[in-house]
Amino acid sequence: MEGNIKEINLSQEMRTSFLDYAMSVIVSRALPDVRDGLKPVHRRILYAMNDLGMTSDKAYKKSARIVGEVIGKYHPHGDSAVYETMVRMAQDFSYRYMLVDGHGNFGSVDGDSAAAMRYTEARMSKISMELVRDITKDTIDYKDNYDGSEREPEVLPSRFPNLLVNGTSGIAVGMATNIPPHQLGEVINAILALSKEPEISIQELMEYIPGPDFPTAGMIIGRSGIRRAYETGRGSIIIRAKVDIETKANGRETIIVHELPFQVNKARLIERIAELVRDKKIDGITELNDESDRNGMRIVMEVRRDANAEVILNNLYKMTAMQTSFGINMLALVNGEPKVLNLKQCLTYYLEHQQVIIRRRTEFELRKAEARAHILEGLRIALDHIDAIISLIRGSKTTEIARNGLMEQFDLTEKQAQAILDMRLQRLTGLEREKIEEEYQNLVQLISELKEILADEEKVLEIIREELLEIKERFDDGRRTEIVSGGIEQIEDEDLIPRENIVVTLTHNGYIKRLPITTYRSQRRGGRGVQGMGTNENDFVQHLITSSTHDTILFFTNKGKVYRAKGYEIPEFSRTAKGLPIINLLGIEKDEWINTVICVEEFLEDWYLFFATKQGVIKRTPVSAFANIRTSGLIALGLRENDELISVKLTDGNKDIIVGTKNGLLIRFNETDVRSMGRTATGVKGITLAEDDEAVGMEILEEHEDVLVVTKNGFGKRTTAAEYRMQSRGGKGLITCKITDRTGTVVAVETVQGDEDIMIITDSGIVIRMDVEDISRIGRNTQGVKLMTLGDDSAVSTVAKVEKEEEVIEDEEDDGESSDTPNEE
Repeated sequence: MEGNIKEINLSQEMRTSFLDYAMSVIVSRALPDVRDGLKPVHRRILYAMNDLGMTSDKAYKKSARIVGEVIGKYHPHGDSAVYETMVRMAQDFSYRYMLVDGHGNFGSVDGDSAAAMRYTEARMSKISMELVRDITKDTIDYKDNYDGSEREPEVLPSRFPNLLVNGTSGIAVGMATNIPPHQLGEVINAILALSKEPEISIQELMEYIPGPDFPTAGMIIGRSGIRRAYETGRGSIIIRAKVDIETKANGRETIIVHELPFQVNKARLIERIAELVRDKKIDGITELNDESDRNGMRIVMEVRRDANAEVILNNLYKMTAMQTSFGINMLALVNGEPKVLNLKQCLTYYLEHQQVIIRRRTEFELRKAEARAHILEGLRIALDHIDAIISLIRGSKTTEIARNGLMEQFDLTEKQAQAILDMRLQRLTGLEREKIEEEYQNLVQLISELKEILADEEKVLEIIREELLEIKERFDDGRRTEIVSGGIEQIEDEDLIPRENIVVTLTHNGYIKRLPITTYRSQRRGGRGVQGMGTNENDFVQHLITSSTHDTILFFTNKGKVYRAKGYEIPEFSRTAKGLPIINLLGIEKDEWINTVICVEEFLEDWYLFFATKQGVIKRTPVSAFANIRTSGLIALGLRENDELISVKLTDGNKDIIVGTKNGLLIRFNETDVRSMGRTATGVKGITLAEDDEAVGMEILEEHEDVLVVTKNGFGKRTTAAEYRMQSRGGKGLITCKITDRTGTVVAVETVQGDEDIMIITDSGIVIRMDVEDISRIGRNTQGVKLMTLGDDSAVSTVAKVEKEEEVIEDEEDDGESSDTPNEE
């Protein structure tokens, strides 16, 4: 006995044993393979069903039979674990695309468990057949099962990207995975784009895959969590129930829930709401009913007449599972090692897997075709020398002698000789001879095509694209989960903030504030509104927009970045106050400044933002691309070296655009000349610039407007729109101002209607204000007239279009303060 006792280090033994156990759980139980998106138990269930012939076109078979097959051959674990896995694969509220077609009671969204496996029946679903397609064509490798008595696949061919399409979750040792499901057509579109452009960015892939798509639908709030998850492999998203608020004829409101967040138990949710109402934590719900049926979900909450349904709904989101957080952790096995993957890596590994599958399938079909062609070549020889062969066979005592004779006399291989000996006499008819020849010629052509595929990677990719498009056509069913723009922080108080119209002003020196539009108008008689701001003598209101407290205001800077603020987030000041420095509201950097402010009520797909830069680059992007902007700002367009953003305009998609340059050239074109591009795109050439030239302004031009030009030495003029003929973008443009040493180069190009003022600012800080109507309207190939007399070393640096200045008539009711008088707070 003493000889069998070994001394070991307990600490070392525990470490080794636990590591072995951990690796077994990680590799063989809890984590999916990046190629087919399946854990071993899922793979074994589908393989066993396929092996048993339980395909989608055959009759259902008892679930117990499937479970027994899986346990007995491949998965030596408890039967309940295997059955529960199979049940989930058959639930339309658990899987985005069910891999098992279940017959019987497979549970419900209320948390009801499935019937026992002796009662239920199952077979493979139609889409799961695509996971095992071509499995018999030597496309994958096999390994021994747990006892070495069977062989099982290491991975399935997976002819659609199941990892992202159905997602998965699992807890291993020291790590976990939680990949959300996605919409099949969107994922396939992304793979097609990746196959054509391997250098595609994750941002561009997100134009094809905007976010997860859950089987229970619901709404995802905001895109920042999705973007973080797709870029890093980890992130968190907020999912909300889909709710309608209906108002009855008697004025009472009803909250109706149609869709729930993923993996939320409906029965438990209703119990929780009832508990909150009973404990008075949510006040205002008088009746709660579950009216769900086979046509869909419907949870109805009657609201008390004096209660606000929006406020109740916000409380429900905060206190119940009507709003949940889904933590994304895209962890999968890559070559047997667990790795956290971003979106592009998931798609790339799948595409590489498909390239291997297609190559191996092609090689299998080539071997098969060459083997058959080899036999047919022998049969052709036999048919050409049939009399001699018959004579040889008749004269041979044994089959072996006949086979050897055929091989020696006709230079045949053993397989060809055997095929001739096995040939039936009916093959000697003329029709059969033609069939052999036709089959042989077809095989020669097929062999040539297969060799071409193996020699050309692009042909392999083309086959992958064709087969993915075929799957998309058969199974694409449209997106279910709606992605709603906006951060989740807006839930808390935004609905409680009253909607009111406001005026937002931003001065040349960077002070911002808001005023209720009613207050603004009451200060000015017979005009459009007061200047409404106490400023120092060198400052003025450069940007003035009317908005709503709930509208989004976008701020674009010279560095090509965009910042956002809700109307109510801009601080409200008195009429005479300067306001707040904008650097205290937005996270702009020291060397950037705001050059455009745009108010957006809704981020619609058919409205656009049009950009122009100093180097004459232009871009058109749907305004919807700017629906979700971080507090730290977002890149609005990719700028080239030493370039700056000079202007941004909001358009309806069919406006005339003008771009003017320092050297007095101007081009006019329709914005449809510029295709729609993504947010991070750099853009295309808008105007061809000379080496010493640069763009100084971009505007939308209407037929009734004039083009205003102001030069460095204080000259300016107006020219009618009719003098600028339409051109194609990218040209050199037309002369808009005759540049001389006397005038200096062009500083600003604006479009005006005649009812505005302009502010001209010099580099020495002098500001002059004038009525646009006082500026002469003359031809485009002229110098213009003198607008401002400058000192010897002074030059115009900035021109801004502002609201027309009007006199304020004071009376007894006035507070005695003119809105045009600077008044420091």
